[in-house]
Amino acid sequence: MATTADGLRADGNIGTGHRRVIFASSLGTVFEWYDFYLYGSLAAIIGKQFFTGLNETSQFIFALLAFAAGFAVRPFGAIVFGRVGDLIGRKYTFLITIVIMGTSTFLVGVLPGYSTMGVLAPVLLILLRLLQGLALGGEYGGAATYVAEHAPQGKRGLYTSFIQITATFGLFLSLLVILGTRLGLGTEAFEAWGWRIPFLISAVLVGVSVYIRMQLQESPVFKQMKAEGKQSKAPLTEAFGQWKNLKLVILALLGATAGQAVVWYTGQFYSLYFLTQSLKIDGTTANLLIAGALLIGTPFFVFFGWLSDKIGRKTIVLAGCLIAALTMFPIFKGLTHFGNPAVEAAAASSPVVVTADPNACSFQFDPVGKKTFTSSCDVAKSVLAKKGIPYTNADAPAGALATVKIGDEIIDSFEGGQLDKATFTAQNKAFTAKVAAQVKAAGYPEKADPSQANYPMLVLLLAILVLYVTMVYGPIAAWLVEMFPTRIRYTSMSLPYHIGNGWFGGFVPTIGFMLVAWKGDIYYGLWYPVIVAVMTFLVGLFFLKETKDVPIQD
Repeated sequence: MATTADGLRADGNIGTGHRRVIFASSLGTVFEWYDFYLYGSLAAIIGKQFFTGLNETSQFIFALLAFAAGFAVRPFGAIVFGRVGDLIGRKYTFLITIVIMGTSTFLVGVLPGYSTMGVLAPVLLILLRLLQGLALGGEYGGAATYVAEHAPQGKRGLYTSFIQITATFGLFLSLLVILGTRLGLGTEAFEAWGWRIPFLISAVLVGVSVYIRMQLQESPVFKQMKAEGKQSKAPLTEAFGQWKNLKLVILALLGATAGQAVVWYTGQFYSLYFLTQSLKIDGTTANLLIAGALLIGTPFFVFFGWLSDKIGRKTIVLAGCLIAALTMFPIFKGLTHFGNPAVEAAAASSPVVVTADPNACSFQFDPVGKKTFTSSCDVAKSVLAKKGIPYTNADAPAGALATVKIGDEIIDSFEGGQLDKATFTAQNKAFTAKVAAQVKAAGYPEKADPSQANYPMLVLLLAILVLYVTMVYGPIAAWLVEMFPTRIRYTSMSLPYHIGNGWFGGFVPTIGFMLVAWKGDIYYGLWYPVIVAVMTFLVGLFFLKETKDVPIQD
């Protein structure tokens, strides 16, 4: 069967040239996501290594904030590298981004911790995370645009779905490397120094991807546009300075990528943290459960990409947002039921209630490690938060001493504001011991009991969350590419994608667990992704058009 110069077979199937384009673009993006996700998968350990000056609750949340910092700068990377990609080409731009990403990741692997460098260690860690985020901000738009501009009409959803699958492959690869290293070294050695090995391995992976990408040619659509002299001389001004284009960028953000992002990060990251932090399932088991769910769900990226070529991108993405919003709460309650039923049983038979003057309760998060929570309310909630005990809140009269009710037992907290450090420490230790004894007597477990877990059901529920991810993420690249003209495509599609995924999605774990720490309800953090997903469904339904039949050679 004859093929065109671009590798498209005359029968419309994928020819050798197109396979090479898809493989090279996808492989490089897999490695880049691998680099980015290593930090997310190791957030708890990195928190202990780089944020040891903080209390336990703040330590984990601050580690998540450092993870989120990489997401926060992704839109800026989209602007910088999107402009470069629209001016000089798609190929060379995503070569630059992968080198930046690989170098930053390798340096995380050799960066000394807090015990060696003090406060400089977390500062440098966050700086490297920012460089990673900038690089990823330029990578995705280049890879998605490059593949889409090689794809024939009617197959862009299928072709770009292979780019979409790379994020999950990158996460999957990072989990496998982490698990292999952890099992090979043992938990103690892994948490002490072995966690660095997956970061160091990234140097080899990035080297391979750079070599492969060097063999690629520039996108034919971009070359044609350049030959015809239709290139934009000011892609940023044209993309964001003209209301017609800026309006579309805003609608793409609110009506497509924001909801897609929160569904994605809830299914692949928040669920992992929920298993380990809220349900106290050990890290190795939790990673294996997520890996199993990814293995089951990953082929559906390609399925929904292919299906979007038949029935449309908009229908599938918005349906995924709506279904996810409607079912997140019951799915996460199911994770508790099948993962750590003792928590569920104890919460039902012996609920924990903190009764306190609401004006005396602080937000349980200390980003700089300087604040001491000394009010009776803060003392009570701090103890419960450290132990991962779910609780509800009740208001007490102004000035009343906070109490913790566990089942039928009531334990008085204490006011620590006027106490010296030694006295406060002693009273806090005594109070903690009383609470610990009572929650243990009430059946609240310190860790999940593996013998009580139903692992097949856990994998099934996690796989359903991944299925939602494939629905919203599989068709999104094709939808974004088709929304914008060639001359400003890289710039225009990258910004809403990375604001959606960097800001709305990347902060899901951080915002979620801050809400949990605030309210005490282990499910309260789900309100954030649910509300955003519903917003995207409504905005996309009424303001965005279907694009599957739109030509992109303009």
